[in-house]
Amino acid sequence: MNVSLLSTVQIAVTIGLVAWMITGFTRLPGRWLRWKMFCRATFTVVTLTGTKDGRIEPVNVYDYLSPGSFILGPPQLQAIINYLTRSGRYDQIDGHGRVLSARGEQPVEVRDSRVVF
Repeated sequence: MNVSLLSTVQIAVTIGLVAWMITGFTRLPGRWLRWKMFCRATFTVVTLTGTKDGRIEPVNVYDYLSPGSFILGPPQLQAIINYLTRSGRYDQIDGHGRVLSARGEQPVEVRDSRVVF
């Protein structure tokens, strides 16, 4: 095979791969998670306080995720809150935060141990 032809094919393939990788970072709807790898992920960032016998203390829901897990969606947040209240660890959990997804950023509240958008 001709050396210049091989070089031309390598350059064309390299340019194609670079263009494909750049389009992976194009803007998707919303402000967050523009990379296609994360476009279907939903992250919840919240500040929670738990009440037990009139005592108020901060609650870190990430302590209750499985090891290596960091994505916390609203259904998982509600499941953890249900566990904490039903187990008797807290009487009530309240807080506020935001949900980050491909649709953008939305506020979220936790009132009387219920996740509310």
